[in-house]
Amino acid sequence: MHDAVVVGAGPGGLYAALRLAQRGYDVVVLEEHQAVGEPVHCTGILAREAFDEFGLSADTILNELTTVRFVSPAGHDIVYRPGIAEAVVIDRVAFDARLAAQADRAGARIVHGRRVQAIRCDPDAVSVDIAGHSPLRARACVLACGGRYGLHRQLGLSLPALFLHTAQRELPADQPHDVEIHFGADIAPKGFAWAVPVQRGDRSHVRIGVMCDGDAPRYFRRMVDRVRSSWNLKSENVGLPRQKILPLTVISQTYMNRLLVVGDAAGLVKPTTGGGIYYSLLSAAVAAEILADALDHGDLGAATLAEYEHRWRARLEAELNAQLSLRLIAQRMSDDDIENLFELARTDGVMPIVRRTASFNRHRALILTLFKHPPARQILFRHLVW
Repeated sequence: MHDAVVVGAGPGGLYAALRLAQRGYDVVVLEEHQAVGEPVHCTGILAREAFDEFGLSADTILNELTTVRFVSPAGHDIVYRPGIAEAVVIDRVAFDARLAAQADRAGARIVHGRRVQAIRCDPDAVSVDIAGHSPLRARACVLACGGRYGLHRQLGLSLPALFLHTAQRELPADQPHDVEIHFGADIAPKGFAWAVPVQRGDRSHVRIGVMCDGDAPRYFRRMVDRVRSSWNLKSENVGLPRQKILPLTVISQTYMNRLLVVGDAAGLVKPTTGGGIYYSLLSAAVAAEILADALDHGDLGAATLAEYEHRWRARLEAELNAQLSLRLIAQRMSDDDIENLFELARTDGVMPIVRRTASFNRHRALILTLFKHPPARQILFRHLVW
């Protein structure tokens, strides 16, 4: 009987395991793949401040990001330079490997090639059925399986109400640029496409991806064609992108008897950008604290573990709600609306608002300010029916 079993060895699962092991608990992490961090589905952008906040190793940083170029459907652009490098590109495989090594040193055991088929939360323990192996029992469970929801259905947990599709691939590029974010129905319907510079030693690459409403591989290919010449992509045949279903809303309840849900598995993702690493780490830290205290006192009932949801909502709910409001509005906007916003940003003082209120991990202040800005409000709320 283990103290805790963690299902999934992404950042959220590994960080929860690390923190629980540091409290002296017997923790086992079950990972279905043969190595942590692979396959990579993530763009790998993280706020620099997260490294100090969570005690992360900075040697997984590949390069800083200092400038973003937003590109309208018609090809008009706006350049945003915050003045400091708020965000960095990380090597996701190395990032996860460092977390795994920290968790291992703290005493957690990470087991690869273990696909969880079912979880049962009984009154006295959690039972985990593993394909091809004997069941495992633990006092508690952290569900950190990412954007896969088969176990949610089996446990009676809800699913995120809103999803988009993503496709991404890292490619060699001879002419690296700043981050590019492209909008428009022909390039990424209801979402956006991106090109992010990646520097691996003296070799330049670009992570090209899309977040859109269906058929992500097709729009990925369109984005590749759009930036091929400007980034001087080396290969004509770019291969198949990694695909992922991206949750953009939180599940209705992130706890139950003996079990907590963290990160993408809980739908704790930025609705604006789809970024999930920071929220995974934050929710994992909160979950580990609550679970460790519950293990200390021998009370792992749902009423006790509900404190986890109370705490992450106190930290994140207002932010998530503001981001979701903008996401729902953005998904109704036409290309003409987007062009009007770009024109407004060039002529009406919107960019000073962005510079004053924007933050990589916190978008609420910017969103609320835009909602109160009369010209921006007129464009954003044009298609809403009240």
